[in-house]
Amino acid sequence: MSGLDVGVHERVGLGTAVGIGFQNILCLAGLFLFPGLLGSTFELSPSDTAYLYGITFMTSGLVVILQAVLLLRLPIVQGPFAGVFAAVLVTGQQRGGLGTAFGSLFVACAIWCVLALPFRRFSVVGRMSRYLRLPVVAGVILIVMSAQLATIVLPGWIGRPGTPGFPGTNVLVAVVAALVVVVCMRAPSTILRRGAVLWGVALGALLYTLLASTSWSHVLDAQLFSTPRFFPFGFGVDAVAVVIFFIVLFPAIAETVATYEIVAEWSGEPLPPQRVAQGVFGEVLGSTIGALFGGMATLAYPDNVALLRVTRVGSRYVTLTTGIILLVLGGFGFFDAALVAIPPPVLSGATAVLFGLLFASGIEVLARVRWDQGHLLAAGVPFIVSIGALFTPPDVQAHLPSLVRLLIGQPLVTGTVLSLVAVLVFRLHRTHQPTPATGA
Repeated sequence: MSGLDVGVHERVGLGTAVGIGFQNILCLAGLFLFPGLLGSTFELSPSDTAYLYGITFMTSGLVVILQAVLLLRLPIVQGPFAGVFAAVLVTGQQRGGLGTAFGSLFVACAIWCVLALPFRRFSVVGRMSRYLRLPVVAGVILIVMSAQLATIVLPGWIGRPGTPGFPGTNVLVAVVAALVVVVCMRAPSTILRRGAVLWGVALGALLYTLLASTSWSHVLDAQLFSTPRFFPFGFGVDAVAVVIFFIVLFPAIAETVATYEIVAEWSGEPLPPQRVAQGVFGEVLGSTIGALFGGMATLAYPDNVALLRVTRVGSRYVTLTTGIILLVLGGFGFFDAALVAIPPPVLSGATAVLFGLLFASGIEVLARVRWDQGHLLAAGVPFIVSIGALFTPPDVQAHLPSLVRLLIGQPLVTGTVLSLVAVLVFRLHRTHQPTPATGA
């Protein structure tokens, strides 16, 4: 039974598709944060930083279109993965610069492309999905991911000293944005409910403009068009960096499969292993394309799953529209600059609601587990170990190898691996039985 008002293969009006499409884009926080942070960390020129924004938009849009029409055919939106972003920062600083980071990411993604080839009778990722889709594994992934995302919510509300709006105005507009999203989600009006995130961001940005010193003049100075370039920061490959990216992509793929499971259940769509493999192949293909042109790896974005639950519109034609908008905006510098100019506290306030829904989805998935000693261990130990590692003191981390430091900062890696090991050791995959989908 579908938990959606509009099914996966149903069409909607152009206005609805465009409106939800822009909401999907606003949920992709990494689009607005990661390119700018990379630019400031590596002291890139304004034009190079603008290029990072444009290519991230374009690669995301291209893969979203492919997934909606040809490959997965589910309403899954692509966006930059935080784990890969962190790995680019670490490897870029310690293993030879951005050229080596993106070159190594390209190789790691290409390896995953081979593993994800969707053969009709056999697929490595298809076989892996048998374990990744278990409720205890999928639930742990969602809970750990939500806990990690929570670490950026309140800091994003407050901002940094010396920036406009710190701290009072930032907190105020973040709270207003979050409240507007919640109120609109509960509204009886379809327009308000489906536009909840859009209305929250719009009102929050307007309030911020009135209360804090804000300048939008730089939008007029933006480059008109952005043209993709092969390895714009140079090319290099480092064996250790390749291993790091390969490991970091594993929980991303696990997260992707868990996302497929949730969306398939909400929409009542079948999800055989071959369809999973097709979707994952599209995801890692997008990551490969992004690295080839110097952009962020593009994988299934969890925030948009929460938005899907808010709007209850599961049409893949809405996803197709989202991809087209991303592709166009990626090459149109003026609009990119306008989106980037949205105050970070506003985005943090609106996305906090989506992170909360994502956490609740993890609880919902874990509720299907038939709890026994093995399942308790498979859920509890990975969560405690992976989240606890985040609190390792910086002076201790400074004496650890770069690979260990990266894994400490990526609880999805530890949580996913430990959960899968427990499943195999206690043979939990043999006791799992599918449960019916639950509607929101």
